[in-house]
Amino acid sequence: MPLHTDSSRHSVLSRRHVLRLAAVGAAAMLPLSALAAPSAAPPTEVAAAIAQARISGSGDFRYFGFLVYHATLWVGPQGLGTQLGDAPFALQLRYARSLKGADIATRSEEEMRKLGEGSPQQRAAWLQAMRQLFPDVQDGDTLTGVFTPATGDGQAAQTRFYNNGMLRGTVPGAAFGRAFFSIWLSPQTPAPGLRDDLLAKALSAASLP
Repeated sequence: MPLHTDSSRHSVLSRRHVLRLAAVGAAAMLPLSALAAPSAAPPTEVAAAIAQARISGSGDFRYFGFLVYHATLWVGPQGLGTQLGDAPFALQLRYARSLKGADIATRSEEEMRKLGEGSPQQRAAWLQAMRQLFPDVQDGDTLTGVFTPATGDGQAAQTRFYNNGMLRGTVPGAAFGRAFFSIWLSPQTPAPGLRDDLLAKALSAASLP
């Protein structure tokens, strides 16, 4: 086995150091979107409900600077439609911290009330349903709401909720779908910046540049 002198060791270490720096530099030159962009392939629960599902947009929701969740809106070729509820869509929230399902439900009902969505009786029923359906979440968990409008064959409008891809249950009615998703998609949303991100490509595929 040949012996290595100090100079040869130094040469080998220097080359390794240069290679490591080159690798770090190459990663640093990647655009942030390439490092953090959501997958273009829809989750199974989204693909099953929306033909040719595509990402309309995505963005982060922060509270006092702390990341709460990353949101992604999925639509079909027709986009979101003229009015919320005209076409199927899905909103996935990937949480970055632990939250109680009951707290998520309560906050959702509060935002619906602030937006003027539903009657007090409707919101009470919706709150009860959400408390049953919304699980406690931890960092990395997903909660996905999939809205499908009424169809000509008698299928009523409904919103299905999935936790990490597993069906939790369904809330019927177009009124609930409009009220719940308006929290993010209404012009009066408390998070207008996130709304802009989510609706970036909400037009029909034929209308996009």
